Amino acid sequence: MKNKAMLGNILLILTALIWGCAFVAQSVGMEFVEPITFNGIRCIIGGIVLIITDCVFDKIKKKNGTYKKPEKEEQKELLKGGIICGIIIFFASTIQQIGISQTTVGKAGFISVLYILIVPFLGLLLKQKLPKMIWPCCAIAVAGLYLLCMNESFSISKGDFTVLISALAYAVHILAIGHFAPKVDCVKLSCLQFLVCGAISVVVMFIFEKPDIQNILRAWLPIIYAGALSGGAGYTLQTVAQKWTKPSVASLLMSFESVFAVLAGAVILHQIPSLREGFGCVLMFISIILIQFSENKEKGAQ
Repeated sequence: MKNKAMLGNILLILTALIWGCAFVAQSVGMEFVEPITFNGIRCIIGGIVLIITDCVFDKIKKKNGTYKKPEKEEQKELLKGGIICGIIIFFASTIQQIGISQTTVGKAGFISVLYILIVPFLGLLLKQKLPKMIWPCCAIAVAGLYLLCMNESFSISKGDFTVLISALAYAVHILAIGHFAPKVDCVKLSCLQFLVCGAISVVVMFIFEKPDIQNILRAWLPIIYAGALSGGAGYTLQTVAQKWTKPSVASLLMSFESVFAVLAGAVILHQIPSLREGFGCVLMFISIILIQFSENKEKGAQ
């Protein structure tokens, strides 16, 4: 069991690495295609990868004798969840994609992970109990966000604010997933939400953007990475790993995507954070770790 837990932790760190580097892919892709076009194509690719993954998982279950055909009620919930989550992730990913084009990869990575702090507050609207450490964690995160994003004129950049809005949208998405995931097959839900998001994006991109096949082909590598690896492979690794890892530990390990985003931005795009920005990143990461350990301790005490 210890070996499986260790393997699960390694897979989750690999997932965080894939997701962290995806910020670079999204940034580079924006040099060739517009945000909705990029998201539409990558979501469709991610959906196709997950269809293949789902078929493989179903075959394994049938071979092991653990396959169970979903009941009518579950199919309805799957369709409902896929549509709702797909619409939410369309807004979240589109807003994030626009924000990434207006700020650095490292900043985008850290601001995006603020959904970990936003989720408990949204949960309060659903009459969920707030973790005791939420207030000091928020204070640390706000201080880190100030150092990371505020410039000399005491104003937050347009790109940073846009990514912050996307973090709020992703927090709503997490709550929606939390509602539907226990009722349906997680891989099927993820697959459907990607396809719904991709379908909406394709329709909207022809209304508001001018997709060019030549530019899309120039951005094939970032699109494939963001779709197949970040979307398809990343989610699959997370699903497999969480069979052996506690949710609190899993969310902590996956939050390392913010660190990997900074490292990837520095190594690949040469976006080196200043000392002030680096200290802001450290403060935000401390707040993320504290809230995860706090939730883990409170759950253990129950």
